[in-house]
Amino acid sequence: MANPEKAAAVAELKELFNASTAAVLTEYRGLSVGQLQQLRRSVRENANYAVVKNTLTEIAAKEVGIESFEGQMTGPSAIAFVHGDAVDVAKALRDFAKDNPQLIVKGGYMDGRPLTEDEVKKLADLESREVLLGKLAGAFIGAQTKAAATFQAPISKMVRTVEALRAKQEDAA
Repeated sequence: MANPEKAAAVAELKELFNASTAAVLTEYRGLSVGQLQQLRRSVRENANYAVVKNTLTEIAAKEVGIESFEGQMTGPSAIAFVHGDAVDVAKALRDFAKDNPQLIVKGGYMDGRPLTEDEVKKLADLESREVLLGKLAGAFIGAQTKAAATFQAPISKMVRTVEALRAKQEDAA
């Protein structure tokens, strides 16, 4: 790769891969510039959506140890480099693709593991991280409340029994 521009592009892609927790590969054939801008805005909070050159992206991915995109880099490709919540990015891509069927999700990777197109769709069906954490916290609080009530019941029975015994002794005296 003698061309310094191509070397710089590969270096930039490697940096994007390394800074990302996940990446989703898409084909955008038939989308207008305005539609691509709309898509970029919809994922901006959690990802950088970039149009990429196939060969340079394959080189950069291999150099950082990502094998997920082998054989998938055909046609006009773009990648959502996720730096936030991958679920939110998958949802945004799914929702955009519903209105714009020209956008095709091909696959991706997350936490160093390849993702198929179906796995990206399943990811989009999950609730966001905040909602899941809220549900988990609610489950813990509910379990603690139930455990506390279960623990308090025998104690309150014991207190009533001791009080009844004390009252009985006072009456007898």
